[in-house]
Amino acid sequence: MKAPTSDEAPENVRLIGGEMLLWSDMAAMGGVTEWRGAALELIRRTVPESGRVLLVGPHPRTLVDDVVARAPSAAALLRSYPDACALGARHPELEVFCGRLELLDAEEPYDLVLAMDGLLRTHSAEAPAAAWSESLGALADLVAPGGRLVLGVRNDLGVDRFIEARPADRECADDQWAPHGFDPSYPSGPEALDLGLESAGLSLQRCYAAYPDRRAPRSLLSREALAFELPEALTFPLSARDGDRMLVADPLRLSRLVFRHRLGEELAPLWLVVATRTPRPDGQPRAVELPLGLIEEGPALYELTAAGTRRLPGGQERPIPAGRVVEEILVEACAREDVRTVREVLAGLAGWLESGGDVSAATDSLVYDGERFAAVNPPVGPAVPPGPRVVLCRILWRFAVRLLAAGHHHPWPWPLEAEQLTLTLCGMAGRPCDAGDLDRARKLDAELGQPAELAEHAPTYRDLLGARDRLADQLTAALARISRLETKLSYRERELVRAKAKLRRTQRKATAYRRTLGYRLSRRLARPRKVARRVIRLLSG
Repeated sequence: MKAPTSDEAPENVRLIGGEMLLWSDMAAMGGVTEWRGAALELIRRTVPESGRVLLVGPHPRTLVDDVVARAPSAAALLRSYPDACALGARHPELEVFCGRLELLDAEEPYDLVLAMDGLLRTHSAEAPAAAWSESLGALADLVAPGGRLVLGVRNDLGVDRFIEARPADRECADDQWAPHGFDPSYPSGPEALDLGLESAGLSLQRCYAAYPDRRAPRSLLSREALAFELPEALTFPLSARDGDRMLVADPLRLSRLVFRHRLGEELAPLWLVVATRTPRPDGQPRAVELPLGLIEEGPALYELTAAGTRRLPGGQERPIPAGRVVEEILVEACAREDVRTVREVLAGLAGWLESGGDVSAATDSLVYDGERFAAVNPPVGPAVPPGPRVVLCRILWRFAVRLLAAGHHHPWPWPLEAEQLTLTLCGMAGRPCDAGDLDRARKLDAELGQPAELAEHAPTYRDLLGARDRLADQLTAALARISRLETKLSYRERELVRAKAKLRRTQRKATAYRRTLGYRLSRRLARPRKVARRVIRLLSG
């Protein structure tokens, strides 16, 4: 590959030293965090109306374009020369610095510094990587008094590290020439992160835990929100199962345990902190209303408030429904082979739908508190709502697909197709369905978007091990029962042989007795008496 020359570089690109001429961080975005709606909303609230903004490290194109469009004056720092040239050509009004973070000598500090990708990609292969605390100090020096820093920090013990069989930093990619995990100054938890910011002269304004993973966070939950026990209607969706990843454990189950034990901040895949520098005595920091949390649900974005959630922009505040997620209740009952609980829950669900329940609901978007059902999200149904039977069939079809695809145990015979299981569940709910209802339910599922796929969720490695152990136990029990039956059968066969031998001996004795003289004489003497009895009966008759 030929290195770009200085003549090819746009005029707004400045080389500051330590630039990597042939390397591109944006060529393979697998390791760069894909910030989406939640992060964009947070950045929009922090971008000053009049001030300077600096982007440090690689960021998604959507985020960069949005910041450049909103900020009155923006600049960027990248270590990759091809990435810097591409960014400078796309935004001629943007000042682009190319090189290492430590060599950036800004004429004036910035009112907002965004380093949401972290500090790892601010180093260069041309020199040994600086410690995390040193890089943070260099980054903090770029923040103006009263300005803000938005920094992303990846957690080495995040919940995604326990889920993925092949973590991103273990893929031996070309950008991993510097081994990670040996820097003693790298924050080991939220408290260490707070101390690092304080040592750099920054004051923490708010710390967010990003979920479900570090690749594409969909939710930002503040420390204040995680201090309380969050309802399952809020924490259940905070898990991801991408088809291109090999998983060790079920992220849904592990994430639920993390929030249940109030370890959402300590085990977050990634932390996103908003810190400020102390303003000058004569200065007044700009007031920014930072949300308690931001949660993405498909194309919709919700803000977490003290009393519930509010859809952005301009939506009304809704309380978060209480109760357990219906899918979790059913999966747990199936694991225990508690058919009675499954029947009661499904019958209650059918009654709720017949009384005007949400047409677009599913078992993973409904909560049940033991008395009533409630939808997690506002209802969004088709223009012409179908009958309750078709809606119930669609809900149970989605549940059957997810149950079988995840490899969960259930009390029905194996193997069982999703269609057969759906019809069985409809019958247990007291609303039998046929193949026509199932076909209409599939069409409704496709019309509502995100249809259930049979290969949507592959079983995780731990699920496969659990299924193997369960089958091994069942096989062991079956073999033990076969052994007991074989022992009993052998005993019965021996008893039968002895009985046959005894019968043969008895028959031989009887045959020998019939051949004796006494038996023959008694038979002959008994004949006249028999004849006399017959004659008497004839005469008396």
